[in-house]
Amino acid sequence: MHMIKLDERAVRATVTVVAGISPDDLPRPTPCAGWDLATLLAHMTVQHRGFAAAAAGRGADPAIWVPVPLGADVAADYAAAAEEVISAFAAPGVPDSGFDVPEFGTRPVPGHLAIGFHFVDYLVHGWDVAAALGSPYEPDADLVEAALPIVEAVPDDERRLQPGAPFAPALPDPGTGPFDRLLALLGRRRGSVTPGR
Repeated sequence: MHMIKLDERAVRATVTVVAGISPDDLPRPTPCAGWDLATLLAHMTVQHRGFAAAAAGRGADPAIWVPVPLGADVAADYAAAAEEVISAFAAPGVPDSGFDVPEFGTRPVPGHLAIGFHFVDYLVHGWDVAAALGSPYEPDADLVEAALPIVEAVPDDERRLQPGAPFAPALPDPGTGPFDRLLALLGRRRGSVTPGR
């Protein structure tokens, strides 16, 4: 339950950041290589819905994970998807169930691990959106502390060089704090919108 609460806080923080987006912002570049803000938001929205489906035992359908074009009200659509995944993760027994997430392979992933991956993804994607907007973003220290061991366990190998890899190769630790270390481990750095996904 602790990870579910951390994930909820990270997701709600992204809802706050996304609420400030205007249509004119959507072409902005992001820290996710090759993705503008519209592409990133489509990814974030569909991933919420995919993880919600996986929590309910329906994640094996690849169509669930395919991003769709953004609607007229980007912030409202994103907030609705966020609520879907928050509610799905809060259902009884979810951390002990198996999640079918195609990008993780053909075997179900233990629910508590899948929720941890989702948590890290949205902790960082909140920063990605804020960076694209040129807005400050500093997650709570306890969220960063909980995310760091997960991020440190992510392999930093040739898979990060593959097309569509979720993270770019790690960058040197800038030595400016835990969140900057977390960003660097995932191939990101403040002041840049060009490293990796």
